[in-house]
Amino acid sequence: MTGPRRPARLNRTLLATIGIALLAVGGFTLATHFRVLHLVDPGAPVVPGVDPPPTWALYATAATAILLGLLALRWLLAQAVRGPRSPTWREDTGLGHTELSASTAIAPLAEELRTYPGVHDARATLTGPRDAPELALIIVIEQDADPADVRHQLEDEGLPRLRQALELDTVPTDIEFRFATATTRSLR
Repeated sequence: MTGPRRPARLNRTLLATIGIALLAVGGFTLATHFRVLHLVDPGAPVVPGVDPPPTWALYATAATAILLGLLALRWLLAQAVRGPRSPTWREDTGLGHTELSASTAIAPLAEELRTYPGVHDARATLTGPRDAPELALIIVIEQDADPADVRHQLEDEGLPRLRQALELDTVPTDIEFRFATATTRSLR
Protein backbone atom coordinates (compact mmCIF):
# COMPACT_ATOMS: atom_id res chain seq x y z
CA MET A 1 0.00 0.00 0.00
CA THR A 2 1.15 3.48 -0.64
CA GLY A 3 0.43 6.71 1.15
CA PRO A 4 -0.86 9.93 -0.39
CA ARG A 5 1.00 11.16 -3.42
CA ARG A 6 3.35 14.10 -2.86
CA PRO A 7 1.48 16.56 -5.16
CA ALA A 8 -1.82 15.77 -3.43
CA ARG A 9 -0.25 16.30 -0.01
CA LEU A 10 1.36 19.55 -1.21
CA ASN A 11 -1.97 20.76 -2.63
CA ARG A 12 -3.77 20.07 0.65
CA THR A 13 -1.02 21.75 2.69
CA LEU A 14 -0.90 24.87 0.52
CA LEU A 15 -4.67 25.20 0.33
CA ALA A 16 -5.00 24.75 4.11
CA THR A 17 -2.26 27.31 4.78
CA ILE A 18 -3.78 29.87 2.40
CA GLY A 19 -7.25 29.22 3.84
CA ILE A 20 -6.08 29.70 7.43
CA ALA A 21 -4.23 32.91 6.48
CA LEU A 22 -7.31 34.30 4.71
CA LEU A 23 -9.53 33.39 7.66
CA ALA A 24 -7.12 35.11 10.05
CA VAL A 25 -6.97 38.29 7.92
CA GLY A 26 -10.76 38.31 7.54
CA GLY A 27 -11.27 37.75 11.26
CA PHE A 28 -8.81 40.53 12.11
CA THR A 29 -10.56 42.89 9.68
CA LEU A 30 -14.02 42.13 11.09
CA ALA A 31 -12.84 42.39 14.69
CA THR A 32 -11.23 45.77 13.95
CA HIS A 33 -14.28 47.04 12.05
CA PHE A 34 -16.68 46.11 14.87
CA ARG A 35 -14.23 47.51 17.45
CA VAL A 36 -13.63 44.21 19.20
CA LEU A 37 -9.90 44.76 18.71
CA HIS A 38 -8.47 48.21 19.33
CA LEU A 39 -5.11 47.67 17.61
CA VAL A 40 -6.01 49.84 14.62
CA ASP A 41 -8.36 52.79 14.42
CA PRO A 42 -11.06 51.86 11.87
CA GLY A 43 -11.29 55.51 10.77
CA ALA A 44 -7.55 55.89 10.14
CA PRO A 45 -6.28 55.95 6.55
CA VAL A 46 -4.77 52.73 5.28
CA VAL A 47 -1.65 54.48 4.02
CA PRO A 48 -0.40 57.56 5.86
CA GLY A 49 0.29 60.60 3.71
CA VAL A 50 -0.98 61.52 0.28
CA ASP A 51 2.23 61.15 -1.74
CA PRO A 52 2.13 58.41 -4.39
CA PRO A 53 4.47 55.49 -3.77
CA PRO A 54 7.80 55.41 -5.62
CA THR A 55 7.71 54.07 -9.16
CA TRP A 56 9.80 50.99 -8.25
CA ALA A 57 7.13 49.98 -5.70
CA LEU A 58 4.45 50.01 -8.40
CA TYR A 59 6.62 47.87 -10.71
CA ALA A 60 7.44 45.46 -7.87
CA THR A 61 3.74 45.14 -7.01
CA ALA A 62 2.82 44.51 -10.66
CA ALA A 63 5.61 41.94 -11.08
CA THR A 64 4.56 40.14 -7.90
CA ALA A 65 0.91 40.07 -9.01
CA ILE A 66 1.88 38.71 -12.44
CA LEU A 67 4.11 36.04 -10.87
CA LEU A 68 1.36 34.96 -8.45
CA GLY A 69 -1.13 34.87 -11.33
CA LEU A 70 1.16 32.68 -13.43
CA LEU A 71 1.78 30.34 -10.49
CA ALA A 72 -1.97 30.06 -9.90
CA LEU A 73 -2.52 29.34 -13.61
CA ARG A 74 0.21 26.69 -13.57
CA TRP A 75 -1.42 25.05 -10.55
CA LEU A 76 -4.84 25.06 -12.24
CA LEU A 77 -3.41 23.50 -15.40
CA ALA A 78 -1.66 20.82 -13.34
CA GLN A 79 -5.02 19.88 -11.79
CA ALA A 80 -6.45 19.19 -15.25
CA VAL A 81 -3.76 16.59 -15.98
CA ARG A 82 -5.10 13.42 -14.40
CA GLY A 83 -2.05 11.25 -14.83
CA PRO A 84 0.24 9.68 -17.36
CA ARG A 85 -1.25 8.73 -20.68
CA SER A 86 -1.52 5.08 -21.53
CA PRO A 87 0.86 4.14 -24.33
CA THR A 88 0.04 2.08 -27.37
CA TRP A 89 2.12 -1.05 -27.54
CA ARG A 90 3.26 -2.12 -30.98
CA GLU A 91 4.65 -5.49 -31.89
CA ASP A 92 5.95 -6.54 -35.26
CA THR A 93 6.28 -10.23 -35.92
CA GLY A 94 6.86 -12.23 -39.05
CA LEU A 95 3.09 -12.77 -39.18
CA GLY A 96 2.05 -9.12 -38.98
CA HIS A 97 1.76 -5.97 -36.95
CA THR A 98 -0.18 -5.73 -33.66
CA GLU A 99 -1.17 -2.60 -31.75
CA LEU A 100 -2.74 -2.65 -28.30
CA SER A 101 -3.66 0.35 -26.18
CA ALA A 102 -2.49 -0.13 -22.61
CA SER A 103 -5.81 1.28 -21.37
CA THR A 104 -7.61 -1.46 -23.31
CA ALA A 105 -5.29 -4.10 -21.89
CA ILE A 106 -5.89 -3.02 -18.31
CA ALA A 107 -9.70 -2.55 -18.50
CA PRO A 108 -10.52 -6.21 -17.65
CA LEU A 109 -8.42 -6.04 -14.47
CA ALA A 110 -10.27 -2.90 -13.30
CA GLU A 111 -13.61 -4.60 -13.99
CA GLU A 112 -12.48 -7.71 -12.12
CA LEU A 113 -11.36 -5.64 -9.14
CA ARG A 114 -14.84 -4.13 -8.87
CA THR A 115 -16.26 -7.64 -8.34
CA TYR A 116 -14.00 -8.44 -5.37
CA PRO A 117 -15.78 -8.55 -2.00
CA GLY A 118 -15.54 -5.21 -0.22
CA VAL A 119 -14.38 -3.25 -3.29
CA HIS A 120 -16.52 -0.21 -4.04
CA ASP A 121 -14.65 0.97 -7.13
CA ALA A 122 -11.28 0.67 -8.86
CA ARG A 123 -9.17 2.51 -11.40
CA ALA A 124 -6.14 1.06 -13.14
CA THR A 125 -3.48 2.75 -15.25
CA LEU A 126 -0.80 0.91 -17.17
CA THR A 127 2.12 3.09 -18.26
CA GLY A 128 5.54 2.61 -19.75
CA PRO A 129 6.78 0.67 -22.75
CA ARG A 130 5.88 -2.97 -23.38
CA ASP A 131 9.25 -4.20 -22.07
CA ALA A 132 9.00 -2.18 -18.80
CA PRO A 133 5.34 -1.51 -17.92
CA GLU A 134 4.17 -0.07 -14.61
CA LEU A 135 0.73 -0.61 -13.14
CA ALA A 136 -0.94 1.93 -10.83
CA LEU A 137 -4.14 0.92 -9.03
CA ILE A 138 -6.51 3.02 -6.96
CA ILE A 139 -8.91 0.76 -5.11
CA VAL A 140 -11.84 2.21 -3.14
CA ILE A 141 -12.97 -0.27 -0.50
CA GLU A 142 -15.91 -0.31 1.89
CA GLN A 143 -15.34 0.87 5.46
CA ASP A 144 -15.52 -2.66 6.88
CA ALA A 145 -13.38 -4.29 4.16
CA ASP A 146 -9.86 -5.51 4.87
CA PRO A 147 -7.27 -4.12 2.41
CA ALA A 148 -5.04 -7.15 3.05
CA ASP A 149 -7.79 -9.51 1.82
CA VAL A 150 -8.29 -7.46 -1.34
CA ARG A 151 -4.53 -7.31 -1.92
CA HIS A 152 -4.13 -11.10 -1.47
CA GLN A 153 -6.98 -11.81 -3.90
CA LEU A 154 -5.43 -9.38 -6.39
CA GLU A 155 -1.99 -11.01 -6.07
CA ASP A 156 -3.43 -14.54 -6.28
CA GLU A 157 -5.94 -14.00 -9.10
CA GLY A 158 -5.95 -10.65 -10.88
CA LEU A 159 -2.24 -9.93 -11.38
CA PRO A 160 -1.32 -13.45 -12.58
CA ARG A 161 -4.11 -13.25 -15.19
CA LEU A 162 -2.90 -9.83 -16.29
CA ARG A 163 0.71 -11.03 -16.64
CA GLN A 164 -0.47 -14.07 -18.58
CA ALA A 165 -2.66 -11.98 -20.90
CA LEU A 166 0.15 -9.51 -21.55
CA GLU A 167 2.76 -12.30 -21.79
CA LEU A 168 4.95 -10.64 -19.16
CA ASP A 169 6.91 -12.14 -16.28
CA THR A 170 6.51 -9.17 -13.95
CA VAL A 171 4.49 -5.97 -13.80
CA PRO A 172 5.63 -3.56 -11.07
CA THR A 173 2.47 -2.48 -9.27
CA ASP A 174 1.68 0.54 -7.11
CA ILE A 175 -1.55 0.11 -5.11
CA GLU A 176 -3.39 2.91 -3.32
CA PHE A 177 -6.32 1.98 -1.09
CA ARG A 178 -9.01 4.49 -0.26
CA PHE A 179 -12.00 3.97 2.00
CA ALA A 180 -15.46 4.66 0.62
CA THR A 181 -17.69 7.15 2.35
CA ALA A 182 -21.41 7.73 2.07
CA THR A 183 -20.74 10.36 -0.59
CA THR A 184 -18.00 8.52 -2.52
CA ARG A 185 -18.59 8.76 -6.24
CA SER A 186 -17.38 6.36 -8.85
CA LEU A 187 -13.83 6.91 -10.10
CA ARG A 188 -14.89 6.20 -13.66
